[in-house]
Amino acid sequence: MSAWQPTASLAALRLRAQLNRLFRDFFAARNVLEVETPVLSRAGNTEPNIASFALEFSGRSEGASRTRWLRTSPEFALKRLLAAGVGDCYELGRVFRDGEAGGRHNPEFTMLEWYRVGWEHLRLLDETVTLVRAALALVGRDATTCTVTFRDLYWQHLQLDPLTADNGTLRNALGDVNIDPTGLNRDDWLDLLMTHRLQPSFARDQLLAVHDWPASQAALARIRNDDPPVAERFELYLGPLELANGYHELGDANEQRARFVRDGQVRAARGLPAVPMDITLLAALPHMPACAGVALGVDRLLMALLDTPQIAKALAFDFSQA
Repeated sequence: MSAWQPTASLAALRLRAQLNRLFRDFFAARNVLEVETPVLSRAGNTEPNIASFALEFSGRSEGASRTRWLRTSPEFALKRLLAAGVGDCYELGRVFRDGEAGGRHNPEFTMLEWYRVGWEHLRLLDETVTLVRAALALVGRDATTCTVTFRDLYWQHLQLDPLTADNGTLRNALGDVNIDPTGLNRDDWLDLLMTHRLQPSFARDQLLAVHDWPASQAALARIRNDDPPVAERFELYLGPLELANGYHELGDANEQRARFVRDGQVRAARGLPAVPMDITLLAALPHMPACAGVALGVDRLLMALLDTPQIAKALAFDFSQA
């Protein structure tokens, strides 16, 4: 292949166009409004495991910081629109994450994110499954669906309770997977068990919906006061590919601020750059209606439709050819 040629086939490009059309038809039929929000922001993503791109604006900034951040998700802006009364909405667009390039990752990729007012996470999970199955039908495929709690998934496959097990138990469950333990906390061990022990065994033609995650992994989800508490969050997998991450959205600005502060403390402890929290989101949250939201990785879904483990084959030009 010559250096100028696309990394995706022409058939893959046509399939992407079909998929985009399916998304728009799906939401138009359900009266969910398509919107566009800024790609550049004065605030970044404070999440310690996500790295944001930053750039310097050279024009007039009216006293504001010249540093702007490329969005890792349209989430914060969409929630501001929800607070303003836009109602059910979605955005299909590019997002950016630094340091993520490889077989399944590209630093810029396409995300479909949508919100449903008055819904909770399990109802939105059902809609997400319906959309993914409609996408699979484009290539004559379907998938069975299995729904399980995070706790039950780990118990069934690893015979441990992920909500109460100590770090030593979690580390031992990795078996012969050798990981440097320096600086790792229990959430890191849980993530490693998911990626190294659980995901590789997920059935190719099964949509696995994992819900009610540890409260420590709530991100922007509500926490339900079970014993122990759990985050009202789900992730959807097709085979080993993680496709979507959804929440029953947190509307408490004080709690969200506290989570941003904790993120900053973790970043500082790891020697990561500080990222400004989004104060406009905090101002909007008290006005946001109760809702559920989900982000779906379009390139990952297209990889599944193309039956390829290489994200380059789902992109016109991947990072190495851009």
